[in-house]
Amino acid sequence: MLVRIVRMAFQEGKTSEFLALFDASKQRIRAFPGCRHLELLRDLDQPTVYVTYSHWESPEALEQYRRSDLFITTWAATKALFADRPAAFSLETVETVSL
Repeated sequence: MLVRIVRMAFQEGKTSEFLALFDASKQRIRAFPGCRHLELLRDLDQPTVYVTYSHWESPEALEQYRRSDLFITTWAATKALFADRPAAFSLETVETVSL
């Protein structure tokens, strides 16, 4: 499984537009083949910074999503709202610690 984290800083006054975009696409993203989990997080200290946290079956599943019309149109609309370059990371779980 692949964990994808994308950190996005938005222009002042543009977060409501982003939240509307996310709301309109979140169910389709989550239902995309290979997507196992999707969360939207907000930075407590920087309220214009949001992070998506998602789980994908494989790098190939994520790449299929990134080539889809859903991603292309959603990302284009989201990019227009950025205050800074986004940072994206693809990770794999090394160890999970439970009590």
